[in-house]
Amino acid sequence: MNTEKTILIAEDESGIADSLIYALKTEGFASTWVQTGKDALSIVADKKCDFVILDIGLPDMSGFDVLKKIRQSSKIPVLCLTARSDEIDRILGLELGADDYVSKPFSPREVTARIKAVFRRTESSDKNTDSPFQIDMNKRQITYFGKKLSLSRYEFDILVLFANRPGWIFERQKIMDLVWLEPDDSFDRTVDAHIKMLRAKLKAVNPDVDPIETHRGIGYSLKDNL
Repeated sequence: MNTEKTILIAEDESGIADSLIYALKTEGFASTWVQTGKDALSIVADKKCDFVILDIGLPDMSGFDVLKKIRQSSKIPVLCLTARSDEIDRILGLELGADDYVSKPFSPREVTARIKAVFRRTESSDKNTDSPFQIDMNKRQITYFGKKLSLSRYEFDILVLFANRPGWIFERQKIMDLVWLEPDDSFDRTVDAHIKMLRAKLKAVNPDVDPIETHRGIGYSLKDNL
């Protein structure tokens, strides 16, 4: 499974990076170490790695911001490292598109085990491409049941958010925080209006399927196993 897999380590503490590099090597992984978010984004953009271990507390920018930028153009697996124990940080990382997280202090062996588990999940998912959604992040184009959708900027970003985490329930405020450029200037009803338009466009393609679920008083999610 891990033949020729390269793991990018974005971590500013050399001691932690050294322990991860050693643990990865014993499991047959190659590794690349950087200390800044900027360098991590450059390597991901050049497609020079197969997995990212991302420290949330990088010196030049927040790991959450790095993760947001990665998810704008790539589905590469990401495992977040955080020194914080707050549940909100773990949830935010997962909602932004992280595949897993580990809180410091941690065992390097636990990290390698989680990396292998993520690879198994993603490789299994790649073999079962039954989703009606096909997303091209570079062209900002989504195909639904074989037909290209004409979407506004926010409709596209909302649908990408949902499609990357089918079954996850996103609160309206969380959708605004993750999608809107100026979330403080918007209102919950704005989210509802965009979901309504998005549903209409999806229904126009396939009237028999309503892929977006409403969770009254909470938010929205994309149905599992469409």
